[in-house]
Amino acid sequence: MKVPAFATRSPSSHLTPFEIERREPGAHDVLIENLFCGVCHSDIHQARDEWGGSIYPMVPGHEIVGRVKKVGRSVSKWKAEDLVGVGVIVDSCRRCGPCKSGEEVYCLNGPSYTYNSHEQDGKTPTFGGYSTHITVDENYIMRIPQGIPPDSAAPLMCAGITTYSPLRHWNVKHGQSVAVLGLGGLGHLGLKFAKAMGAEVTILSHSPSKRNDSKRLGADDFVVTSSVDAFRANAGRFDFILDTVSAQHDYDAYLGLLKLEGVMALVGLPVPGSIRPQSLVDRRRSLVGSSAGGIRETQEMLDFSAEHGIGADIEKIPIQRVNEAYERTLKSDVKYRFVIDIASLK
Repeated sequence: MKVPAFATRSPSSHLTPFEIERREPGAHDVLIENLFCGVCHSDIHQARDEWGGSIYPMVPGHEIVGRVKKVGRSVSKWKAEDLVGVGVIVDSCRRCGPCKSGEEVYCLNGPSYTYNSHEQDGKTPTFGGYSTHITVDENYIMRIPQGIPPDSAAPLMCAGITTYSPLRHWNVKHGQSVAVLGLGGLGHLGLKFAKAMGAEVTILSHSPSKRNDSKRLGADDFVVTSSVDAFRANAGRFDFILDTVSAQHDYDAYLGLLKLEGVMALVGLPVPGSIRPQSLVDRRRSLVGSSAGGIRETQEMLDFSAEHGIGADIEKIPIQRVNEAYERTLKSDVKYRFVIDIASLK
């Protein structure tokens, strides 16, 4: 079936109206009518080929919330009108260790990403959520629980699970001292999750203007990292640092803020930098990385969010303003995630 979408045709092109083909549901497929789609910084990186290997034409979008419209004959998990979400992947090999253990995003044979990727046949391109409909295998869909507004739930499908997963994996818990580096689309959700897990949370930001928002969102403290004595005054303070920054920054300086055996988890993707081995060795610190979680953990995150009243702070836009949203995202001119109202595409 042909459906309307917005696509970019080259690294230098704007997103403009486009028509794509969605498959009719096979035996285990679900056809979803998209309602909302978040604008992720990854969309900009890939649309502009900043990571290399982009496939054009490209329909971005991997923070999708929609309603089930039609299910395949063997589908048992979903029915028409269910409110569901689609995140960063739509399939994987299902045979490797990570897939079998519910960590499909780390598929050893390569997951099928929701856009700028290929289906598991290796040749059919995937198109994302800047479109009216998407067809997805029933096993790669999450249920949106009651208690989260659908538009605020959309960014949870990437930004939410990307920040929740490392906090859960490295066992952030009550009483720990946690710092979130950067208060943006990722950071504001990392703050909410860490607080809900019982941690004492400090925001690290180079921008003093974010202090009030930090407090409004529940932070216990705010450190202006551009101040002269910020790193000296907070040396050895934190058990865990969630680093959400996508711009190049000094890893060594932030590693110095960790306690003995502290962990700094990278979820932003800046230009590659370097570290001094002493920054890790001196206090047995760990510098780790984390991607979005698997399907099971993403559902866990959504249920946790509903239980604790967590959703993204959003600015809702019609799709016709998506190019403007890209430019504003690059300037950090949004609090804290743009979400496209897909109704504007119909």
